[in-house]
Amino acid sequence: MTGIYTILLLLISNTFMTLAWYGHLKLQQSGRSSNWPLIAVILFSWLIALAEYACQVPANRIGFRGNGGPFSLMQLKIIQEALSLIVFTLIATFMFRGEQFQWNHLVSFLFIILAVVFAFLK
Repeated sequence: MTGIYTILLLLISNTFMTLAWYGHLKLQQSGRSSNWPLIAVILFSWLIALAEYACQVPANRIGFRGNGGPFSLMQLKIIQEALSLIVFTLIATFMFRGEQFQWNHLVSFLFIILAVVFAFLK
């Protein structure tokens, strides 16, 4: 079960981080934050990133083999990166309608999935 909890927390974490990194661009596009000074945008993003850390740190703690979890440090990082790209693609596709998912993106994801598979081979 700790593996499932780890992956769910990483998924939530990556959602918050993607919103922290790119959500302000959507706010700017919509005109809500067009006049914000850069420091306000940074502080707003940090506030969102705080929620990301509240999920990321526990995910790594419970998922790490050294703490009784099922994953090595390298496996945790590879899972996190794969989830990050999946979450980013979904958010970019639905929040930013002009961004299109193309064939080369699909091939890139397939290589990332292969990287995850290779990371778990003995």
